[in-house]
Amino acid sequence: MLVICFLFVILITWVNSTVSNTGNKFIYSSLDSIPHNHCGLVLGTSKYLGNGKRNLYYTMRIEAATALYNHNKIDFIIVSGDNRNINYNEPITMYNDLISEGIPARNIILDYAGFRTLDSVVRGKVVFGQDNFTIISQSFHNQRAIYIARKKGIEAIAFNAGDPKGKQSFKVQVREVAARMLVFFDLFTSRQPHFLGEKVIIPQ
Repeated sequence: MLVICFLFVILITWVNSTVSNTGNKFIYSSLDSIPHNHCGLVLGTSKYLGNGKRNLYYTMRIEAATALYNHNKIDFIIVSGDNRNINYNEPITMYNDLISEGIPARNIILDYAGFRTLDSVVRGKVVFGQDNFTIISQSFHNQRAIYIARKKGIEAIAFNAGDPKGKQSFKVQVREVAARMLVFFDLFTSRQPHFLGEKVIIPQ
């Protein structure tokens, strides 16, 4: 049992290091240094926590997407998230909040089938026709999304939104360990997005 536990810890460490090292090569935290891409891809999350408080991960992603647009680092924003039922719609929520921040509605593209990070990233290329785009999320999430993108032949980069600290951050980091392990399983089994559908043309 000790040997098995030791090997499992080694595996987790290797997976985490591999994802982080690959992702960090294509991630930016500075608006001045990040290259321009036609589209930004905001990865979805809930606006509110289970206790009713505002989800800072969500708020900071909206702020980051707005900053990229206002600094002419992206021309269009794809908001990709879960649309599981009539009362839970991440893309519409992000769309409304970006409009409140002054982003023109015509420059926001809704992706209702971003059920998982893999779905959002792959659909960015297959459905929305973008070979190069800027992923927008927190650093740990960007690392994983970039790793998926690069393994799928997508030349994406990422911009780091602010990263909340405290109890909520600890829980998210613990979940991230499992998410990274799942990435390797998904890639090994050639898992595809839950839904692709018709292609969407984004104006040039």
